Amino acid sequence: MRMKDRTIGRHLAAAQVSRRELLAFCGKLMVAAPFGLALTDFLTAEAVAQEVAAARRLPVIWLHFQDCTGCTESLLRASKPDLAELILHLVSLDYHETLMAAAGHQAEKSLRDAMRESAGGYVLVVEGSIPTKEQGAYMKLAGRPALDVLREAAAGAAAVIAIGSCASWGGIPSSPPDPTGAVGVDSVVRDRPVVNLPGCPPNPYTLLGVVLQYASNGTLPELDAERRPKFAYDRTIHEHCPRRGHFDAGRFAREFGDEGHRRGWCLYMLGCKGPVTHAGCSTRHFNEIPDVWPIGIGAPCVGCTERAVAFRVPMFEKAQNIHPTPPDTYPPIEAPLGRIDPVATGLAGLAVGAAAGATYMAAKRFSRRQGDEDVPEGSAIAPPADDVEESGGGS
Repeated sequence: MRMKDRTIGRHLAAAQVSRRELLAFCGKLMVAAPFGLALTDFLTAEAVAQEVAAARRLPVIWLHFQDCTGCTESLLRASKPDLAELILHLVSLDYHETLMAAAGHQAEKSLRDAMRESAGGYVLVVEGSIPTKEQGAYMKLAGRPALDVLREAAAGAAAVIAIGSCASWGGIPSSPPDPTGAVGVDSVVRDRPVVNLPGCPPNPYTLLGVVLQYASNGTLPELDAERRPKFAYDRTIHEHCPRRGHFDAGRFAREFGDEGHRRGWCLYMLGCKGPVTHAGCSTRHFNEIPDVWPIGIGAPCVGCTERAVAFRVPMFEKAQNIHPTPPDTYPPIEAPLGRIDPVATGLAGLAVGAAAGATYMAAKRFSRRQGDEDVPEGSAIAPPADDVEESGGGS
């Protein structure tokens, strides 16, 4: 049996990885990808461990294109488990330019061998956008356009995972004026299932959740309209933001370094894109440290998982396509100044005039006779002169 055909459980036993270590990893995986393993019963670390151990070690080929290698760096910085457990034990990483020792012709041979040996059964992970202008002349690997390399590798893959915003929809390289014609993987690969994991970078456990589900039962997680797995992108950061209470109470930082900013108030007025950004940064922490993300360090969310927001809407400009409001029991975010409506003013004047007229007629009726007890005391409406004279002449 080839090593890559082993189950994860057999490989862990051969590598002398303890059960305790596996359970610790599965506990972390539950937080990051609670539905990634498609468990139908109660979700426990023991149940997840059984699913993981029974899954086969999936061959993975990882390609780099127009990127900063930030997604790989995020993976390298993962802890509990560390890199050895995260990659080398759980998947069979057959090709990764940053991690392998081979270079030049040896690296090209490694890629060809990996694609041939696992044809139709490996998962292709792509990091970075793909330049398409001038037939892909802006990026070449071993003298070949990146477009051709991607198409060839995708042709032999069972599924393709675009990791990071660049690979998902173009990212920073695709920002106007986009000189290289940078696009995401799904704009090039159309005959294979593609899963997008946007983020700058995305959480490494999200990648593991997708890969392990595929290794476990040959299925991919349910995706949204942007091809993102719903278990990781099903809600906005705003819904579980640690500063949400300040938003609901109408407490906002107005400038960096002001009192509200120092006290940890909501960053919406400083351009935070949390209300329109689907990601789990506020609940699925990087490297098990709660504050390692923009809002955690006092910076507004830039919306890096959103195609129409990230690197399009200026960082400190509020998102224009949403108008979030706190509950009715709290003060409004921005109280409108308003204006006087002439129609409303006319109706109010009519009502006041009618009331005054009714009061005048009532007072006039009450004052027909001098000394009438029904006349309100201190009335400002005096009896008509003719009534007075008439009553005086008859006495």
